[in-house]
Amino acid sequence: MSNDLIKEVRELTGAGMMDVKEALDASNGDKEAAIEYLRKKGAVKLTKKADRVANEGVVESYIHSGRIGVLVELNCETDFVARTDDFKNLAKDIALHIAAAGPIFVSSAEIPLETIEKEKEIYKEQTTGKPDDIVEKMISGRLQKYFEEVCLLEQTFVKDPNLKIQDLISTAVSKMGENIQVRRFSRFVLGN
Repeated sequence: MSNDLIKEVRELTGAGMMDVKEALDASNGDKEAAIEYLRKKGAVKLTKKADRVANEGVVESYIHSGRIGVLVELNCETDFVARTDDFKNLAKDIALHIAAAGPIFVSSAEIPLETIEKEKEIYKEQTTGKPDDIVEKMISGRLQKYFEEVCLLEQTFVKDPNLKIQDLISTAVSKMGENIQVRRFSRFVLGN
């Protein structure tokens, strides 16, 4: 294994040198297979980190043209990470996104059950006369679309249409090595 290959995989993935060497060994020096190995390993790490307590962080504000204001609480595990520019920039990006996209909830888990049932009823009425199995698929699809409209973590990031906010946070978790969560936010619109 050449040092150039190790360096290239490190630059592409952001993984540590020992992890890259392990991945290249496991993939017999195949760059693409090593990257896939690291991605799978990273997904496992993300799952483990999601259970850790995140009590540090920042409250970030964003004001757009004096007409829209946002406060967002972004948490991490340590004050060391909370003070980094990467973490602060993530908080700023999320606050800007909230101002632009206007989510109502952080995640679909926060939506009251009554609201979900009401949405299902509305969608069901719109599908009159269709077979039951098709109706269920249509309701499920429309409900997912609703979540993407009102839930911050499921929205497409305004700065990059290829990323959802959850993906943005997951990338930061991989890079910073800590659990990161949007705890809450408030969005103010002048006159509302």
